[in-house]
Amino acid sequence: MGFLGMSVFQTYLQLGFLHICTPRAADHLTFLLALCAPYVLADWRRVLALVTSFTVGHSLTLALATLGVVAFNPAVIEALIPVTIMVTAVLNMRGANRVLTPRAPAVLAAAPNALALGFGLIHGLGFSNYLQSLLGATSRPVLELLAFNVGVELGQVLIVVAILLAGLLLLRGLGVARRDWLLTTSGAALGIATVLLLQLLWP
Repeated sequence: MGFLGMSVFQTYLQLGFLHICTPRAADHLTFLLALCAPYVLADWRRVLALVTSFTVGHSLTLALATLGVVAFNPAVIEALIPVTIMVTAVLNMRGANRVLTPRAPAVLAAAPNALALGFGLIHGLGFSNYLQSLLGATSRPVLELLAFNVGVELGQVLIVVAILLAGLLLLRGLGVARRDWLLTTSGAALGIATVLLLQLLWP
């Protein structure tokens, strides 16, 4: 990769990272909070499986939409993203008692990875809308697409680790009950998502 290619890669890597690690990405940040809420640091394998499923989903639609293979209505996608948060939060709260049981099934329902994958497809379209606005008339932005996606993933990993460490601090350091942590974080995610959806429906 030449100097120019490296410069482009670094630019879009940074844009992808900052797109996820900013208050303006409240929808995606809140989804990650809801996704990780049922788990603690010791559950890192489950979290890795869920986040990987989400990553596969949003990487696929991010690529397809950015390269013009699929088309979509941005307004519909923007409305669906808070819905994914609301569904995840409600499922978390419905299964709150199961977090107390050793080796309990994941709270996201019977097929949590499939659900995370499906929701990732929706979030990927949301990412692509922003990336397309940056690219403008670029016809085959393969390098930019790769760099942006890597940046998003780096930001996502940082956020997930921060959520798990915050949970560890509250649960072990301050003695907060795991069920209370789950209900509080999921309730907060549900509230934020509801506000986001209402703002989109009635601007």
